[in-house]
Amino acid sequence: MGSTRRRRQPGGPDVRPSPAAPSRLAWVDVAKGICILLVVMMHATLGTGEAMGGEGFLHPVVAFAKPFRIPDFFLLSGLFVGRVLDRDWRLFADRRVVHFAYFYGLWTLIQSAAKYGQITAGAGPGAFLLHLAHALVEPYSTLWFIYLLALFSVATKLLRRVPWPVLLGAAAALEILPIETGWLAVDEFCARYVYFLGGALFAERIFALADFARRRPAPALAGLAAWALLDGVLAFTPSGLAGHPTLASLPVVGLLLGAAGALAIVAAAALLTRAGGPVTAALRHCGERSIVIYLAFFLPMAATRILIARTGVIADVGLASLAVTVAAASVPLLIARAVRHTPLRVLFVRPRAFRIVPDRPEADGPAGAIGSLRGA
Repeated sequence: MGSTRRRRQPGGPDVRPSPAAPSRLAWVDVAKGICILLVVMMHATLGTGEAMGGEGFLHPVVAFAKPFRIPDFFLLSGLFVGRVLDRDWRLFADRRVVHFAYFYGLWTLIQSAAKYGQITAGAGPGAFLLHLAHALVEPYSTLWFIYLLALFSVATKLLRRVPWPVLLGAAAALEILPIETGWLAVDEFCARYVYFLGGALFAERIFALADFARRRPAPALAGLAAWALLDGVLAFTPSGLAGHPTLASLPVVGLLLGAAGALAIVAAAALLTRAGGPVTAALRHCGERSIVIYLAFFLPMAATRILIARTGVIADVGLASLAVTVAAASVPLLIARAVRHTPLRVLFVRPRAFRIVPDRPEADGPAGAIGSLRGA
């Protein structure tokens, strides 16, 4: 894992997280598993509810998770970026830019091809090529998350000499301010960068929180209960203000609740890792391959939703949403396993032709190549 030496900015948090022990990596994967399933559940539930004209028992779960679902994913993504910030730009670009750009480009092409008729509206290949060119500057569909990871990584490397209080304060201000340019890359960067940066700046303290939760489960559970109550109240209470449907969406409140929820998932993942069992194993499996799920869940989700809506095989919206969620999360894992020893493995493993520096042996499979958000 390399040297354990770390550098501090004067008076600030450690921005070089120490190498994590396997037990620590286990909770990271469990946390990512929770997050990716919440993301898939959100898309599956809202889409199924719209298609069937109603709401089910998963809709409140989606609403409860809204304040922290994406913040936690980005916080976890930033945990290990400190390890690569001082590497030369060629190696850094390979690990943190080309890595994500390959999968973004490939899966933008795949998802767009599945919607070829809808995208071109009879205008032919020229319109399709124009759509692909537009996706280079405007993140496409659900793949915006991967697009932002590359931007966040580059921004953090470029700004690494800025005093951390100034950098964190500016990132927090961007999240709080009502920035709506209409350009998804800019808007989401402003709204989410603070969480990625927080993961990078406070990685060591976040790992300490996970250790505390694992060693002291009683106070950790009490803290989680208090957080869940607060999150539920704020997420379900209307704010009465235009543009802010709930109290959880208010400026400053949203930032604090997103950070609190991200840390709550860290603590919950640590507790689950301590407890073990099949549920924890399943979450960890999903977390280890979180990007595999994220890249490919769209197609089985859409197919299952259409099938259920047209056939009426499941009448209950909640059960239908659950079925779509399960299919959307599990099918990508099955596909990745089926193609891992075939030429189609390039769907989930970056080929050598798309690397600018030799890859490490451990990055030869999905977990090393894209299953982890660490990327370093």
